[in-house]
This record gives sequence, C-alpha cells and structure tokens, in this order.
Amino acid sequence: MKPAICTLAFLILAGRTAWSAADPPVGPSDQCQNLQHHGQLAQAQACFQTLSQNQNPFQSAEGYFGLGLYDQANDQFRLAVKEQPKSAQVRSEWGRLYLEHYQPGDAAKLFEEALEIDPSDAPAYLGLARVAAGRFDSKATTLAQEALKHDPKLFEAHELLAYLALEDGDAKLASEESQKALAANSEALDGMAVLASIDWLNGLPQSQWMDRILKINPVYGEAYATGAHFFEINRRYDEAIQYYRKALALNGKLWPARSQLGVNLMRLGNETEAKQELERCYEAHYRDPETVNSLRLLDTLGDYETFKSGSVEIVLQKKEAALLRPYIEPELRRALATYERKYKMKLPGPVRLEVYPNHEDFVVRTLGLPGQGGLLGVTFGLVVAMDSPSARPPGEFNWASTMWHELSHVYVLTATHHLVPRWFTEGLAVHEEGAASPDWGDRLTPEIISALQKKQLLPVLQLDRGFVRPQYASQVLVSYYQAGKICDFISEKWGDDAILGMIHSYAARKTTAEAIQDNLHESAAAFDKEFCAWLEQKTGSTVRHFDDWKRGMKAAYTDIQSGKKDDALHEALAARDFYPDYVANGSAYELIATALLAKNDKTGAIQNLEHYRDSGGTNVETLKKLATLEHEASSNKQAARTLAKLNCIYPEDEAIHRTFSSILLAGGDANDAVREAQAVVDLHPADQADSHYQLAMALRAAHRPSEAKDQVVLALEAAPDFKPAQQLLLQLSQ
Repeated sequence: MKPAICTLAFLILAGRTAWSAADPPVGPSDQCQNLQHHGQLAQAQACFQTLSQNQNPFQSAEGYFGLGLYDQANDQFRLAVKEQPKSAQVRSEWGRLYLEHYQPGDAAKLFEEALEIDPSDAPAYLGLARVAAGRFDSKATTLAQEALKHDPKLFEAHELLAYLALEDGDAKLASEESQKALAANSEALDGMAVLASIDWLNGLPQSQWMDRILKINPVYGEAYATGAHFFEINRRYDEAIQYYRKALALNGKLWPARSQLGVNLMRLGNETEAKQELERCYEAHYRDPETVNSLRLLDTLGDYETFKSGSVEIVLQKKEAALLRPYIEPELRRALATYERKYKMKLPGPVRLEVYPNHEDFVVRTLGLPGQGGLLGVTFGLVVAMDSPSARPPGEFNWASTMWHELSHVYVLTATHHLVPRWFTEGLAVHEEGAASPDWGDRLTPEIISALQKKQLLPVLQLDRGFVRPQYASQVLVSYYQAGKICDFISEKWGDDAILGMIHSYAARKTTAEAIQDNLHESAAAFDKEFCAWLEQKTGSTVRHFDDWKRGMKAAYTDIQSGKKDDALHEALAARDFYPDYVANGSAYELIATALLAKNDKTGAIQNLEHYRDSGGTNVETLKKLATLEHEASSNKQAARTLAKLNCIYPEDEAIHRTFSSILLAGGDANDAVREAQAVVDLHPADQADSHYQLAMALRAAHRPSEAKDQVVLALEAAPDFKPAQQLLLQLSQ
C-alpha cells in the first residue's frame, strides 16, 4: 500500500511558534500563542478573541486564526496584504492558514509569493517544506534545509526534518534532528513528540519525552497524535487507534486526530464507531476531504451485502454479488489454505474481504481521499479492501492476483506483529503472486529498465525509502519490482524456510541487516552484491537490447502498415526475443499474431499468443481471440486455461462465460459448467431464454434436475415458443 496523505500531518507540521522560559513572547500574537503552547487553552482563546478585534488587519487575522475562524482570518489577511503588499511575513502567515485549513495548493502559492518578495524568508521555505511533506514529496527535506540556511535558529525546521526522517524509518537521524531542535529551544514540543514516537515504536510505552511534554503542556494531545501517525504509516492500525484515543483524552477538540481515529476505525471494519467520530468532526465544522468523503462512503454501505462463512467474510456490492461470489470465495479459501501451510500459522480471526465496484469509493475507504489511481488493494490487519473487476477498464486488473498479494500481507503483518519493513512485506507479496501463478506478479516495464540502465536500485537497507518518499516519478513501481525480485532471489538460493526465518526475525524486532545475517548468513552489503549479479543474469539481455527493441518495434509497425508482412514478422520476432516481458498494448506478441494469421498460420499464432498469455498478457480481446483459435483447433484444455485467466481479468464478459460453459460441458465438467452458465444469467443478457436454457442443460448434466426444471420454466416465460426448452421440460418432467 502507498502511504496516504495524512491530514493530521498538517496539524503537526503547521505548528506555531514555541517559547522557552528564557524566551518570553514579544507581541500580542506571541502572547496568545505562548498561552496555547503551555496548555492554557481557555486563556489563549480569550487572548485570541481580544486580538481578533485589533484594528491592525494582520493582528486581527492572527486572532481569528488562533480561534479557528478561518473565513474571518482569511478576510483579514486579504486586507493585511493590501496594506502591506511588500510583506513576506504576512503572506507566509496567510499561507500557513491555508495549510492548516487543508488547502496545500493555495498555501504553496502564498509561500512562493513571499519568497518573490524576500528570497531569504525562512518561514516561507519551511511552509513549502510542510506542503511537500504532506504529499510525501522528497523535496520536503531540501526545502527544510534551505529554511535553516536562512535562519539557523529555526528549530521548527529541525522538528520537520526529524518527522520526515522517522517517516523514512531513520530513527537515528530523527533523534539527531530532534535534539538539534531542543538545543535551539528547550520547549520544542514536536521534537520531543518525535523522540517519544521512537520509544513507542520500539515497544516502550512509558517515554520520558512524553513526561517532559506534559510538564510544559498538560493537554498536548498532539504528541500522542504524532505517535499515532507513525503507527499508522507502519501499518500498526490498532496501536494508531489507541494513541489517537490518548490524544483526544488530553484534548477532545483535536479534530484532525478525531477524524483520523474515525478513518482508522473504518479501516478495521468498525463502521458504527467510525461514523460517530466522523460525524462529531463534521458537526464541529471540521470538514476536511477525508472526513467528508468517509462519511459519504459510510452512507452507501447499505448497497453492500456481507457473506459470512467460517473463516471468511466477503463484502460485495449487491448488484454484482451473485456474479462475483462463486469466483472470489473459492479463490479466497485456496489462498488462505496455501498461506496457512506456507507460513505455518493460523490467523487469530476471520479474514474480511471488501470489494468495491467504484475505484474512488475503494480509495476513500482505504485512504480517505479520492484520486489515487494506481492503488488496487490495501490490507488493514485481517481486513482487505480492493477494487472490483468492474472498477477498472477491461484488461487493466487481475483481481485474483491482487487478492493473493493482499492476503500475503495479512499473514506477514500478523506474524510479525506489524513490525515488518514495507519493502519486505511488499516484495514477499509480489513474490507470492508469481508463486501462485507464473503469469502474475510484476513485469519488467520500460520504467524499470530505465532505472536499471541508470543503476537507480537502492541498497536493501534503504529500500523502504523508495516506497515512502520516492526520488523520481517511477521509483515506487521500481521498488515494488526490486523488492519482489529480492524475495525471488532469496527463495531460489536459500529456500522458503529462509523467508520464513526472516519473518520470525522481524517479529523479534530485528533489523533488516540482522535478519539477513541471521537467515542468509552474510552481510547486507554482500547480499546487495549477490542480488545485483543475479538480477543482471535475469534482465541484462533485455536492458542491453532495449534500444534495439524500440527500433525493431518501430520498424515492424512501419512494415505492417506498408503491407510488408514478412519483414514485419521478422522484426517483431526479434523484438519479442529482446524483451519477452513486454505484454502491454501494442506488444510484439500481438503484432506477430496479426502477421501469422494474415499468412493463415493459425498454429503459429496460437503458440505465440499462448506465450503472450503465459508471460502475463492481459488484453481481453487478444485473449478472447486466443481462446477462439484454441477452441477451433480442438485444443479445449488450453482454451479452458485461457478462459479461466479471462475470468480473473474480466468476469463481466458474457461471451467468455458462454464459451467456457460449453467447453466445460463438452469435457464432462458439469459443475464448473453450471458456474459459467449461471454467470451468463447473472449478467442479465439480452437473450434471457437461451441463457436460462443453457443453465438448465448444465444443471441436468450435474444431476440437479429440480433446479434444471426451474431454469427451463424461466426460459419459457421469456420465450413461450422456444422449442428446445419445451422439449427439455418434457424430458425433465418424465
């Protein structure tokens, strides 16, 4: 799972100035903020109320800002800019208002305007760093460091750098930056909150840093909320909920923390309490996108149906439940049985699988925010949420592969008490996809080839950074591939017992370096060297011939358009062999099939397209063409294999199920033929009579005459003169 933009991060990162006893406040706004910093909230509110009535628009804006009256503060900031058009300070503070009011884009614009006025304005650089941090953008670190160049005493920049370092899993750097913040200001509460979070993450619930925080500010729930955030991004959702509750016990008006509590309760399937907490936020006028979107989604849950059976719960949208359940439930049980044997463990409770036909609903369910197009599935403990096949265009998504990926997370997170690093659990899940079916898992894409050419793979000890804070556009994709290949390498050289041993090492709170040493018996540096050599053997030819592949594909398409079929075939065959992993649209496989069929070489076309299928090709029309060719060639076993794959990619195609049902019935597999014929009926086809008749034929072959008779009756209701149905009814009645 990719980390979500956490609204709470804006609360923490947009914190206001802190003072120590030796550094008293100097202005009206400073006095109010000092009261707030020391937990004197009622006095602070009275101070901000007085300040809001100040005749100076900037001071008035600060007062309204402190009261949380954003519209009034915004109006006053607008007046202040008119009065002081050359003030970088006014624009920086106005930008901070937008940042706290979950409008990071508008905030960034104001910070940039401040820097146009004063290129050395440190608070503006810090503001831009906070915007980038909220987006998990690697520029956040550079911008915070730039702020310190212009103001070395800006301790808030050190606090932000500490926060970012801990998000990257670098506790040592996080601690160093927090100590720098404290050296600049002994009451740097957010720096201490990061230090407390390090203790909590390491299993030390009683942190001295929290004791120090509470002596300065006895209601500083923001510190617990910081800890909750770090539990959350490390997939430790139960503990995140616990710490959000602690935050609210100190200060019940921390609305971002309450919203995140609701979102995390929803993630773990506790919809009732989640809705209560989110509604409390909404009623208090805290209406950030996560809160509003989550409430809207919760209002649609009546459209879903839950199927509970033994160790599984499946939540499906009512309109597609009948179609999907016969496919999803057996595959779910098969995956659970496989992982139980492989990981040698039983789960502590049932697995809940939620399937969403609207991708934006799925993303809101998991992240609270729409617009995350690349996400397919997310795991929260024993709860898995994922896209339905109908949520994606045909051919983009293999629901079975995604489900196996996420269910691996369920076992690994449970086995390690959620202490496993992100790279390992994601890599192992990719590895398990390929172990379940060789055509699943991650393919070698052009973006990955480019990274290999530029030698952009990360050392294993730094691989988590590629998931959390990518340095280039495709780094998350590259990191998934690299992590998956690392697990392939471990399995191939040391065996699955070594992988299981690493899981146990992580459960014992060991580092990746220790897990590698204990189970692979070599250093991380030696492992990196061996892995790179192994990967070079697997991918080196494709990487070296990548430019040849591009030239060959271009020439092949030029030749096919010019009618030079033999030349096109020659170029495409060479290109395919240079880069056999490329199965995206416009692949060499498709071009070769077109050329071979033009030469009436159906046998060659079938062999080529079966290679495409087994290499991970997912184009629905191409695979349907292959199934047709195989069926015409009486290769029904291969046709069934192709159609089974199509059911994992796009089970909403009526023609796929009709063909599959007839092949299964002819092969004597009546029970599976019933499933396919029932799928046709569940898709509500135009020809109702024939669909019910075909289902009746399959039911009769499966020795279910009573159900077969019911389907014949339905066929005759749709078409009373349908003679085959009349004859079948007579036979069944006899």
